[in-house]
Amino acid sequence: MKILGIEHIGIAVNDIDIAAPFWNHILNIKHKAKEKVESQGVLTDIYDTTQGKVELLESLGEDTPIGKFLSKKGPGVHHVCFEVDDINNAIIELKQLKINILSDQPTIGAEGYKVIFIHPKSTGGVLVELAEKP
Repeated sequence: MKILGIEHIGIAVNDIDIAAPFWNHILNIKHKAKEKVESQGVLTDIYDTTQGKVELLESLGEDTPIGKFLSKKGPGVHHVCFEVDDINNAIIELKQLKINILSDQPTIGAEGYKVIFIHPKSTGGVLVELAEKP
């Protein structure tokens, strides 16, 4: 598996409209997109530093991954995402290494990326996402 760089840092927020001005107006990071990802139960708001992105994540319901995270831990860093050259090869390699991934098949995330998540038990406590650009 080849890591191409940090794609984004995912930050769980209670309300994108309240959190966004800090990233957009105070830090002056260029706004790239706002997107609802129904399959993951999340509204994303993406800011691009050109060296990686910040992805604000607002839950679309209490019983979604972000909803559960917010109720358990509150707002904050949810995951780090690395861009990979080939997500399917990454899945094969991680399985061979007995790394606990949350799905055997990639799903489509924000911006059309193919994504998988690695369980924090396999990473020293950090939820890691791997993403392949469309």
